[in-house]
Amino acid sequence: MVSPVVRYSESFKLQVVRELESGDLPSQASARQRYGISGSATVAAWIRKYGSASLQRKVVHVQTPDEESRLKALEREIRDLKRALVDSKVQEALHKAYFDIACKEAGVADPEALKKSIAERLSKER
Repeated sequence: MVSPVVRYSESFKLQVVRELESGDLPSQASARQRYGISGSATVAAWIRKYGSASLQRKVVHVQTPDEESRLKALEREIRDLKRALVDSKVQEALHKAYFDIACKEAGVADPEALKKSIAERLSKER
């Protein structure tokens, strides 16, 4: 069975919004419960259409031109750093593959032991 479509009058919608604005209704959920409004987004739509700015959840960003250009520069820098990180990971994978191939062709049985030995020698040289 299909549930009937409920149409609310403009005056009813305005009344609910006024009660929310005045604090008589603490939340949209309480308005839905008190008046038997079934749609979960119905009251929110009424607030957008009829409500004052105090009930509408809007975020306003005010930026100076310097802040905006700085933000764009930071976004560009982040994008460049992400690309550099990807390039670095690719290079790291290639170096590991080259090292493994070189160890295999040189007959090195334990590449990890060789890495450890090289790291110890490098740390002593510093």
